Amino acid sequence: MAAAPVWSVDPRTGKQREQVAVEATAQEVDASVRAAHAVRGALADRTVRSAFLRSAAAGLDAAKAPLIETADAETALGPVRLTGELARTAYQLRAFADIVDEGAFLDVIIDHPDDTATPPIPDLRRYKVPLGVVAVYSASNFPFAFSVAGGDTASALAAGCPVVVKAHPDHPALSELVAKVLRRAAAEHGIPEGVVGLVHGFEAGVELIRHPLVTAAGFTGSVRGGRALFDAAAARPVPIPFHGELGSLNPVLVTEAAAAERAEAIGSGLAGSMTLGVGQFCVKPGLVLVPSGAAGDGLVKALTDAVSDTDAGVLLDHRMRDNFVAGVAERAQLPEVDSPVTPGAGGEHTVSAGFLTVPASRLAEQGAYDLLLEECFGPVTVVVRYEDAGEATAVLSRLPGNLTATVQLSAEEAVGEGRGAELLAELTPLAGRVLVNGWPTGVAVAPAQHHGGPYPATTSTSTSVGGTAIERWLRPVTYQGAPQALLPPELRDDNPLGLPRRFNGGLER
Repeated sequence: MAAAPVWSVDPRTGKQREQVAVEATAQEVDASVRAAHAVRGALADRTVRSAFLRSAAAGLDAAKAPLIETADAETALGPVRLTGELARTAYQLRAFADIVDEGAFLDVIIDHPDDTATPPIPDLRRYKVPLGVVAVYSASNFPFAFSVAGGDTASALAAGCPVVVKAHPDHPALSELVAKVLRRAAAEHGIPEGVVGLVHGFEAGVELIRHPLVTAAGFTGSVRGGRALFDAAAARPVPIPFHGELGSLNPVLVTEAAAAERAEAIGSGLAGSMTLGVGQFCVKPGLVLVPSGAAGDGLVKALTDAVSDTDAGVLLDHRMRDNFVAGVAERAQLPEVDSPVTPGAGGEHTVSAGFLTVPASRLAEQGAYDLLLEECFGPVTVVVRYEDAGEATAVLSRLPGNLTATVQLSAEEAVGEGRGAELLAELTPLAGRVLVNGWPTGVAVAPAQHHGGPYPATTSTSTSVGGTAIERWLRPVTYQGAPQALLPPELRDDNPLGLPRRFNGGLER
């Protein structure tokens, strides 16, 4: 049977643009993984590795025009948004190059023998080594930053791991172009092109997670798809780490005092956050707890005004559009669920933003209203009206894990250890990033960033954004009693590579 063709599709019209490739067979997946496995040694030199990452960033910058044009044709995200995302992706590659040069990620710890300790300490030397070939599953909504050259790929290459990327079907032509940029950058430094493999097709993704030479995987996508791959990774004869970002409601709690103090600002801010990128951000605020009464009414009015002025937009593909239209209709049919601004179809190829409201009492117990506690991908949020703090807490206690949780406080609540501190403590178990008086859309690439959270937000405790994302693709090794001549240079007493390390219990500077 011939392999199925892979087409580039215009989401603005639903029409095929061009045939890009064909879906990879099991044999082709195997060849890509083996090619990646064979070139692991080419990434061993950290100097070469960091230079490769910087060349990859420069290559993306140089190819900006055709990359943006192709990305917009396949995603309809618009040149402004895509230009910013491409810049972020290049910045991320350079940031990981800096991390590779610094070397602290190797976490070098050396303990000399100490016979006076109880029990005695032998000569111990610990650092981290790359796992091997990493499978990367591209995301639909970030065709640059969470795709072929995105955070999973950049951090894996920085760790010294070759990658095989499963392209997302929403932007196959862009995936091919970006892979070529990375391979050209590799060739500049004598690294074989197999260091970045690319495969297309659903079955190829399944074959990839099962391949015995794949040592770990990174995924950004739906709960259903991510959980299937997560289970497959665990069911292998040799299970592997699966770092998946699956789904998130990103709850927001607005206190009564905050609503009374700045209802209009919070309402308009929420509208901007929930409709950003046509609601296709993984950190979109999807459930917002707002007090009943006049203060909350003012916030809802401001939200209504702002969302009503939002133009209809195009989602990444027609399947997502159909799911959005059906999802909001099913939610809106529930008793006591109102639609101040009705979300749904905006035209043959577009969707209109909107929001739903529901009394908090409906969400306090299990039942049909659990649907409102599930992510709905697109420009919609659920406003939950609560009567008192107890009702708000009851709803929060029913939420699954999230990437973010936000609290909107009044000026008085944000000072000292009163109500604000209590709410911060209440939200902390729910998410990996907790915000005060902000909005979760926008994930800065910074050393202290954490983009992850309790399941189903992610399947591990790691982050996919920020410098510590590199830790996912490393494992620690300790050598005991090894002669200096046999040790890797990272672990020798004279520290020939000038690495930061802990030496005999102290931090060596």
